[in-house]
Amino acid sequence: MTCASTLLPRSHARHSARRQPSAARTLALALTLSVSIVSLSSGLPGSELRAQDSFTDALAGQVRDDAQMLLEAAEVTYDFDRDIITAAGNVQVYYDGYTVEARQIVFNRGTKTLTARGNVIMTEPDGNVVQSQELILSDDLAEGFAQALQIDTPERTRFIAEKASRTEGNVTTFENGIYTVYTRPTTPPDKPPLWRIRAATIIHDQKARTIYYEDAAFELFGVPIAYVPYFSMPDPTVKRKSGFLMPGGVVADRLGIGVTIPYYWALSPHYDLTTTVTPLSKQGVVGDVSFRHRLMSGSYSIAAAGLFQAQPSEFSGSSGDERWRGAVNTTGSFELSENWKYGWNLTYKSDRAFLKDYSFVSLADTETSEIYLTGESLRNALTFRAYAFSLSQEDYTTDGTNDPSSAFSPIGQSLQDKQPFVMPVVDYDYVFDDPIAGGELSFTGNFTSLTRAETDAFQATGSNVDRFRGIDGTFSRLTMKSDWRRTFIDPLGQVFTPFAYVRGDLFFLASADKNVNALTGESFVGRAMPAAGLEYKYPFITTFDGGNQIFEPVAQIIVRPDEQRIGELPNEDAQSIVFDATTLFSYDKFSGFDRAEGGSRLNVGFNYKLQLNEGYFLSALFGRSYQIAGENSYATSDILGATQNSGLATGQSDYVSSVYLDTQYGVRFGAQARLDDEDFRLRRFQAQATGSYGPVVSSLAYAFLGAQPDLGINDPREEILGSASLRLQENWRVFGSLRYDLENYDMVQDGFGIGYDDEGFSLSLSYSEDRSRNNGEEVDRTLYLRVGLRTIGNTQFSTGAP
Repeated sequence: MTCASTLLPRSHARHSARRQPSAARTLALALTLSVSIVSLSSGLPGSELRAQDSFTDALAGQVRDDAQMLLEAAEVTYDFDRDIITAAGNVQVYYDGYTVEARQIVFNRGTKTLTARGNVIMTEPDGNVVQSQELILSDDLAEGFAQALQIDTPERTRFIAEKASRTEGNVTTFENGIYTVYTRPTTPPDKPPLWRIRAATIIHDQKARTIYYEDAAFELFGVPIAYVPYFSMPDPTVKRKSGFLMPGGVVADRLGIGVTIPYYWALSPHYDLTTTVTPLSKQGVVGDVSFRHRLMSGSYSIAAAGLFQAQPSEFSGSSGDERWRGAVNTTGSFELSENWKYGWNLTYKSDRAFLKDYSFVSLADTETSEIYLTGESLRNALTFRAYAFSLSQEDYTTDGTNDPSSAFSPIGQSLQDKQPFVMPVVDYDYVFDDPIAGGELSFTGNFTSLTRAETDAFQATGSNVDRFRGIDGTFSRLTMKSDWRRTFIDPLGQVFTPFAYVRGDLFFLASADKNVNALTGESFVGRAMPAAGLEYKYPFITTFDGGNQIFEPVAQIIVRPDEQRIGELPNEDAQSIVFDATTLFSYDKFSGFDRAEGGSRLNVGFNYKLQLNEGYFLSALFGRSYQIAGENSYATSDILGATQNSGLATGQSDYVSSVYLDTQYGVRFGAQARLDDEDFRLRRFQAQATGSYGPVVSSLAYAFLGAQPDLGINDPREEILGSASLRLQENWRVFGSLRYDLENYDMVQDGFGIGYDDEGFSLSLSYSEDRSRNNGEEVDRTLYLRVGLRTIGNTQFSTGAP
């Protein structure tokens, strides 16, 4: 005889003390019970006592055929006359991932029903926890009834009902039911849920995976605030289902009053569609469509929004003064192989301001469109990219101080035509696996080609010479560079790093603007730059009770010839010259390939690091650079003239310094400074601090940039930017931010708000002002309300300009 197919195939019965003198007797009683049941059942016509004929019939259709059951109880009895099996006293049943606990479990073989009574808790394999005072189930789970039922799901949602019944195997009806979300176990048990849906009847159709509510009320803080006779929603197991999403609201001076009505289409497990209509009282109806598709190798999306404006004159004076307005965006990313992928992010706008004026649509306001193909390994990379730029800034008129000569358009005019199409940009980086001459050898290549429709020109303050940010025409450049370096450490701990590089550039020029006299008239220009140098470091490490510190002098010398053809070639990617502690020891301090630093240079500095055992860390650097031979590339102007105010134009550069502090307790501080080489006046300073202490999270940033008259920037720029969030209680917080122009005593941006967040509900209300937009409005004011209900959805409401 085997017990695998009996009622208790792998079980033992725990009897009361008066019936359980020893473990041996317990086992004997369990075996006797099993044998008796088998003997009795074997005489029934056409029946063998299998698992599905026993208590486990209650789980039929949801368990494995070979599943085995473990039953633990203080007492197990079998009524032969009525064919009833009863387990009583702290009953626990384990069966194929199911767990049932109750004071008593009764299985009536005649009626084929299972009844569990007394603090019934059933845990299902998928994580659902069912609690009830009495639970009655048929043997196939098609029918069931429960009193005082509560169901908690793994998604932390909860159903509560006075009564519940199950019919047709998949429809559960809750009478006087409540649906809500529950909180963490650490939350006080008497804390009521912030929101809940109370309904006279809640019907859960598991086959349709839909929950229906009849005669429902939405309650907030226990108070009904909205009544709905009928509505439905997907159950928590559904990740994607067609239907209306939470609506939102819009109020704006130029748009009027409107409401966003989104509808989600779950077309397939692999692609979906969201359509949104937003009727506006002033401008008509905005249509918004977003399609997403995920494939085996990647995904892509297409989004479009637009409208026929009823009152375009509301945007008089801007590019938005048109009847038809809209935008289209598509993104994609696909893997060709383990190391190769391609993608795109492309945006087309009917006008510059559409995505700012109609900021509630699904398209992001991006100014850069890109197509790319990349291949990467652990040490090497090859990328192909193409760029196009679509400005959001409107054309503007200046006082003419820095406008170029009449041969070119003024500074603030034709801004879009001055943007280039850049295609392609090819970057190649290769690091040789094996050492060459004991050191690391690498190769870098770049090819860039761009086309611009209109020259971008200006004049420096007090000058009548035109300078150029970009020139009309097509320009291409091919750059190839090879670097070698090797590090030696002598017995004294001194670190010597000899290095060398050689670089070659080929320029292909096709300018259509004959008014740019500075540019060479040649169609093809070559340029080369070899260099060799040595970097020296001598770190001194000292320890003390509580930590250690490092003092490290650093010197670097680079020997190379003068830069060739300065001022005769276009400069597109090396316009930003930022000389600070991060670039002090860069071999070439230009930001791009269009310029190549020439002449011999000595860079010196001093590093200091402090590490305390308590976790504090401090690092600092101070240094400067010297032009020791040859022509200083930064002293000679190119067609832009960006190097004149760089701090490197003299034989002895400005001083640069940096400091970084990390307390390891939530407070960090970092700063960069550039000081005048003669009188230590501040030329450039940037600092940022972030902190998290108790209920406060904050950040503060300060920036000072000196005047750059050679670039047409006549006044210093000095701003402070800060933000903070204060948690008032466990769930409540207040927050605010500001951006202030210290030079002009002007508040650029500011905002504040209040928020509430818990496990099932989030709410934030904020107000902000923006004075930086060039849209004809002195101040853009925005009031923004966001409400989120977990498992139901989020909605938002905004009001302000436009």
